[in-house]
Amino acid sequence: MEKEKTHIEDIRRNIYDIKNEDKSSYKTGSGLTKKIIEEISDEKNDPEWMREFRLKSLDIYNKMPMPSWGPDLSDLDMNNIVTYVRPDTSMKHDWKDVPKDIKRTFDLLGIPKAEHESLAGVGAQYDSEIVYHNVSEELKKQGVLYMDMETAIRDYEDLIRPLFMRLVPPTDHKFAALHGAVWSGGSFVYVPEGVQVDIPIQSYFRLNAPGAGQFEHTLIVVEKGAKIHYIEGCSAPKYYVNNLHAGCVECYVREGASLKYSTIENWSRNMYNLNTKRCAVDKSGHVEWVTGSFGSKVSMLYPMSILRGEGARCDFTGITFAGAGQYLDTGSKVVHAAPNTTSVVNSKSISKDGGVSIYRGLLSSTKNAVNSKSSVSCESLMLDSESRSDTIPIVSVANNNVDIGHEAKIGRISDDAIFYLMSRGLTEEEARGMIVTGFVEPVAKELPLEYAVEMNNLIKLELKGTIG
Repeated sequence: MEKEKTHIEDIRRNIYDIKNEDKSSYKTGSGLTKKIIEEISDEKNDPEWMREFRLKSLDIYNKMPMPSWGPDLSDLDMNNIVTYVRPDTSMKHDWKDVPKDIKRTFDLLGIPKAEHESLAGVGAQYDSEIVYHNVSEELKKQGVLYMDMETAIRDYEDLIRPLFMRLVPPTDHKFAALHGAVWSGGSFVYVPEGVQVDIPIQSYFRLNAPGAGQFEHTLIVVEKGAKIHYIEGCSAPKYYVNNLHAGCVECYVREGASLKYSTIENWSRNMYNLNTKRCAVDKSGHVEWVTGSFGSKVSMLYPMSILRGEGARCDFTGITFAGAGQYLDTGSKVVHAAPNTTSVVNSKSISKDGGVSIYRGLLSSTKNAVNSKSSVSCESLMLDSESRSDTIPIVSVANNNVDIGHEAKIGRISDDAIFYLMSRGLTEEEARGMIVTGFVEPVAKELPLEYAVEMNNLIKLELKGTIG
């Protein structure tokens, strides 16, 4: 039998590329000026402290250089980005009140069905604002707070103000400063002490407007002994102008608490995804990140866990798929800052058609982190000879009483393997499917497929595109 060249088709985005007419009740001009920041603050009726925070962040942004490492960002021009687009609707708490065109988009993505079948609460953001937010009565009775950030700042300022952009200060990097200046939308989650939330909650972020940015802020506080699973989904239709996503996630896991944070990102290939996520974990607390990056033109995303309490734990499971024209620079950061802390990082990536997939990781163990343990495993699969995959680990150890391991593997899907499986009776498509599915299975099984129909669809589309 003659060997055949393997060919991997692109993902069929179908519903994810559906565009609605760009209708908005308010939109700033493109670019980034003091006047535009003041307009956003006026539109959102910010308290004075938030208005000052935005303007200070703008000053920091203007003084900070662009990142000099990683992907090329020279094609991203903020003068062409609209930083605030208010959809032509107010936030609704009943799905039937959401405008038909917006509701149709989320219906196709499976959001209402997921809510009815398996979620305790749902928030849906469209462009710059939350258009729908609902939480189950059971969670309300338990004292769980789940609401849009705008409402949270107004009604729970004493909770929000001391925590807002403290884990990710505007001085962290240029796009954190940008976020501090123009942020809008996002969710606030607060789980009281001892409350175990057994059913996940989900926020979904949809960017519809061309040439716009989305800058949602998510703040999660899980008090002592509490537990919750938060799911996040993101998508956007394809345009022929650049879009920008520079959200920010800050999580606080208190003593003995547990947070699972699951994300599936399926941005279109005109999107710059420059997101920042960070979690502080106290004594005996546990954070688990499960993340899938399947879209965007460029991604720079490295969820960070700061294990600052004795016995704190972190688990990170990630998968990245880079196709033609994609440069996905992703990974994780873990700081062991207390004794007896542990972390496990398991990252997998697939690249094809010249796509670039980079794992960039930081593992730091301070002098206080005696008896800390960490294991990092990175595996990359290149589906052709045009693609690229690199592993760039940084390991910093400040004491000798640690146990740290790092393992990286990079390989190609070979025509010999395809030929062998075909000789055993499989079709070429089945052979390719078996190899790729076997590679992603350890990660895919960690994704909350049973809870989020939309996420399930993303995984199926990705694998379907992979197997042809």
